[in-house]
Amino acid sequence: MAGRAKALNEAGGDKPKGKSRQPAADKPTYTAPALEKGLDILELLATLSVPVTPSQIAQRLGRSLQEVYRVVLALERRGYLIKPPGEEALVLSTQLFGLATLFPPFRRVVDAAQPIMNALALEATQAVHMAVLDGVNQRIIAQVDSPAAIAIRLRVGAASPAVRGTSGRTIVAFQPRPVQEWILSQAETIIPADQLTRYRDRIAKIAVRGYERIEGEVVHGVTDLSFPILNSAGVSLAALTMPFLASHQVIVPFDDAAHMLYRAASRITQMMGGELPEPAFPLPQAT
Repeated sequence: MAGRAKALNEAGGDKPKGKSRQPAADKPTYTAPALEKGLDILELLATLSVPVTPSQIAQRLGRSLQEVYRVVLALERRGYLIKPPGEEALVLSTQLFGLATLFPPFRRVVDAAQPIMNALALEATQAVHMAVLDGVNQRIIAQVDSPAAIAIRLRVGAASPAVRGTSGRTIVAFQPRPVQEWILSQAETIIPADQLTRYRDRIAKIAVRGYERIEGEVVHGVTDLSFPILNSAGVSLAALTMPFLASHQVIVPFDDAAHMLYRAASRITQMMGGELPEPAFPLPQAT
């Protein structure tokens, strides 16, 4: 019998039942099942454009509801998952993006921009601010007041839908196509179709001309002008924006201030490894 068993094993006829063992090199030294489930959930929701329920999450991950439910609750409690108004399903919040903005590359943009923005506000006698994408929103991350007695200022930390803002549209215009489409598809839930069509058109034109200029979109008498801050791949990291306030106290004309804003954005872009094409000045009224 021993001889027959040996012969069958050598011929491959008697193989041990059950899972074959992984080579030792392929086996993780330590495992953290709950953490793995949490990361699986976050990575899944990052690819989806519609809210999903815990049971749908479990189904898509090929796990049981019992396996993922407690992890989903923990992620929701910590603010990484949220339920949109009127929904019982879940989407990713901007919590992960908030963590990312603490990462050195984001701090590097602000640190590089701050002295340039300070000088620009004094030179142009206008307020200036910088914004980044925060999920589907634009978020103000730096602001310098105008030295003039009357000026426009945005609060640092303020957020609003990216496609509705001068800075947001400028950033979106210089994002990879999949990112653009994701942001625009998310905007469909909060913006009327006719408005979104206009925003799509503006974003396409910004990508061609290299800046956004719009008068009186938020405040009458204010012309918002925005240039992107680009990295070496031509992707926008942020936008530098001047809400130019026309008044009897204006010292620097708009055309001069626009050129100053471009030079400041170009300098910051160069510090980020990118290159900002120069438009023809004076800038025409954007349509």
